[in-house]
Amino acid sequence: MEKNAEKKKNPFADLSFLVFSAIALIAGGICYSRGKEAFSSGLDASWSMFLTVAPKLGAAFLMAGLVEVLVPKDLITKWIGEKSGLRGILIATLAGVLTPGGPIISFPLIAALYKLGADMGPLVAYLTAWELLGIQRVIVWEIPFMGVKFASLRFVISLSFPIIAGLIAKKLVLYFGEGSKGREG
Repeated sequence: MEKNAEKKKNPFADLSFLVFSAIALIAGGICYSRGKEAFSSGLDASWSMFLTVAPKLGAAFLMAGLVEVLVPKDLITKWIGEKSGLRGILIATLAGVLTPGGPIISFPLIAALYKLGADMGPLVAYLTAWELLGIQRVIVWEIPFMGVKFASLRFVISLSFPIIAGLIAKKLVLYFGEGSKGREG
């Protein structure tokens, strides 16, 4: 438990942070080797992207933290927890279909639900439904570009995939275990 708390406070103990930092340094070095103008242009592009994404990330992390505090743990374990079975997978699938936005919204929410006791099956079903069946994608992208007939056909055909993915995830967790056991929080 103490090791997890230390890891939370120290980004240098996080392998993904170290890998991305190394890649950024290498890319920066390559840009610099092409001249100060290329390096400056890269920094400007990075800053512009940061200013675009940071408010969304901040809001998403705030939302996830508030969900973690405001939603009762027993509610999550009842509806999408380990013992929720197929019902939990179906609820998570519906939630994935209805969740608007991109991964900036979905992944912090999934992390909060996981900490609250959501089972892997419903979490996988949620993400699969969000990716394949997100209603905003159907309305904003598929219908205008491909038409109602195509969008409806693809949506109906894809309906079973989140359920299948959730059931497979539940079986794999039973077979292989949850991995790092013990949830943070």
